[in-house]
Amino acid sequence: MGLFNALLGNAGEMSIADATEELSTILGPNEQIELAYKLVRDMIVLTDYRLILIDKQGLTGKKVEYRSIPYKAITMYAVETKGHFDLDAELKLWISGQHEPMTLEFNGKTNVYAMQGLLAAKIAGK
Repeated sequence: MGLFNALLGNAGEMSIADATEELSTILGPNEQIELAYKLVRDMIVLTDYRLILIDKQGLTGKKVEYRSIPYKAITMYAVETKGHFDLDAELKLWISGQHEPMTLEFNGKTNVYAMQGLLAAKIAGK
């Protein structure tokens, strides 16, 4: 559950084509991936309908947990950009029914402005 409580590493951007190929079995009909990030084996994916957190477990990564969060369940979020000494960006999500925010970290190359813009549009469009 390390991906879901607080990522130990920093996720980086992933190509939409690679993410679509890897998640083809769990995407809904006509569901499109808009942004995707990868951390070693785990993934963070924003589609046109939901946020999907993928946690590959064990040594082989055959056991996989897919956590699907509809945008309407996100009550608030905060984005922290990288700084001079803090080289990673951070996204905190407050999910309806949870007291503590979910924290996700991204490497400094990640365009957090694109992610923030997409989240703003999806949450406002509830």
